[in-house]
Order: sequence, then structure tokens, then C-alpha cells
Amino acid sequence: MKTIAVIAATPVEASALVEAFHAQRHPVSLPWDIFVAEEASTKIIFCISGIGTSNASAATALVAHLFTPDLLVTTGCAGAYPGCDLVIGDLSLATSEIFADEGVVIPEGWRSLEEIAIPLLERNGSRYFNEIPLSQQANRAALQLAKRLNVTLTAGRFLTVATCSGTIARGQELKIRFAGICENMEGAAVALVAARFGIECMELRGISNFVENRNIARWNISLAAENSQRFIEQFIRNH
Repeated sequence: MKTIAVIAATPVEASALVEAFHAQRHPVSLPWDIFVAEEASTKIIFCISGIGTSNASAATALVAHLFTPDLLVTTGCAGAYPGCDLVIGDLSLATSEIFADEGVVIPEGWRSLEEIAIPLLERNGSRYFNEIPLSQQANRAALQLAKRLNVTLTAGRFLTVATCSGTIARGQELKIRFAGICENMEGAAVALVAARFGIECMELRGISNFVENRNIARWNISLAAENSQRFIEQFIRNH
């Protein structure tokens, strides 16, 4: 039996999946909400990590250790950078994840971890700095499924930030620096822990807002969460 683990930061980003698969709360008392389901020959783990990289790292490590999943899937909401042809409610798929805050600022400007020779992880001869690769195999399967379902799925680099971009200027700065399409607060942490454990990792998010001068009235978190969960349900059932 293969195992797929789904990590989401908040209940609204995973509750529809928990319900769709009739998942039951894990019987052991744990410091995270973890639910378990079985679908045909697949065991499915759902974990509500909490917001931010610290929560996501710890929760992912726990799930990886307890359940040794074959695939980790990160999901939730994201803010789209201007000019990336994404609108609220669209689905986005990460080709890689970027730790956008890690590095150093010197008088000449920002420098990456690679430029200062500080890797976040060294494993099997590979060194990981700001950019963490994601599963090409899982991404191909997601893109093929999107085509069959006639769903628009935009692939590109995701950025993980600790301080969300609440101005147009900051969004443009990060978009240009990393050639990213959207930002979130957990994805790179999940991808890094998955790489440390040697687990394939995929990240798919719904666009809940634009990265602009902050205006919560223009956000639609429920639509983004609904669309992403609907697609991931189909991905799991067809994987």
C-alpha cells in the first residue's frame, strides 16, 4: 500500500479533503491535528501544520517519521505576483520552492545562501541553498490530470516568505529576483524536510489574492482553498 501525506497550514485548506475521504483523527495524541484515511490501495494522511515555516518543518518531519509517505503534497493558498497571468481562484503548481528570506543583506544589496556558501542541506552529493526542487514525476501527473479535467494549472517557481509582501514594490522586487509566480509561508519548509527524508514532494495552491498594496477586501481564501482541494482529491483518486 502506498502512502500520500497532505500538509496544509490551516483547517480551511484541508477540511474538505478530510471530509471527502472520511478521514479519522489519528488515535495517538499528537501536537498537530492528523487524520488518516484509506482509498483503494492508498493510505492518506492529512496534517494541519499551522502557519509559517517553523510549524510546517516540524509537522512535516513528524509525518515523514511516523508514516514514511511515498509522496508529500503541500496545499493551501498563495498570493500571485503581478504579471503572472494568474487570477483569484486559479490553481498553481510549484516547479521548485524558494526560501526568499534566507541570505544576507550587504551595502551592495541582497545575496543568496549560495553566494555566501551556506547550504541548508547536503544530501547524496547534492547541496540545497535557497531553491528546493520538487517532484517532476508528480508534477507531470498533475499536469496530465489537469489537461484531462480541462482545468488550468499554471506551473512555476513558488516563493516562501516569513514576512508577506503587502506592497506592489515588494512583490515586484521578489518576482524579479527569483522569477517566481506566487508566494506562501510554508512550502519551501515542507520541500526541504521532504528532501532531507528522501521523499517526493509536490505543491499545489489556489490563488487567494494578488501581491499588491494590501487589501484584504479583494481576497478570496475560501475559493482558493475549495479549488485546490477539489483538484487534489482527484489527484489522489487517480494517482
